[in-house]
Amino acid sequence: MSDKKKPVDSKREKTGNEEEIIQSLTEALQRERADSVNMRRQNELALANARNMGVLKVIRELLPAIDSLERSLLHVPKELEGNDYVKGVEAVIKQFQHIFSSLGIERIKTVGMPFDPRYHEAIHLDDSTEGSKEVVSEELQAGYMVGDEVVRHAMVNVKLEK
Repeated sequence: MSDKKKPVDSKREKTGNEEEIIQSLTEALQRERADSVNMRRQNELALANARNMGVLKVIRELLPAIDSLERSLLHVPKELEGNDYVKGVEAVIKQFQHIFSSLGIERIKTVGMPFDPRYHEAIHLDDSTEGSKEVVSEELQAGYMVGDEVVRHAMVNVKLEK
């Protein structure tokens, strides 16, 4: 038996740096795992961004149709105000609003708000009044946001106030 142990001991003597090799391989494995986790996170982020871009593209395509529906309600003759057809158009607009809300899309606040070029696109400035503060007086076209990103600026008329 002592003969069998001697070759093992001599082998250990030859590879006395086994601990260093194990430590080196362990560190390399940990780096690979960290790289894999980072790559997975980057891919998930890229996928989420692509999804968001797709949603925003669809929303931008739908906005003109929604604008048309909303404008049609502004010009309903008095004799048709309670009509089922008009109620149907109102219901469609509410469906769009619900869908937008579920996607995190918010309508930009306009009338009565201070003019902010980050959110509003001024079409006309009514300077017949005096003042130094620009305030939105009328919304011509709704604007929308997702989080901090503007999907479309609100087109507005602006007036001066004190």
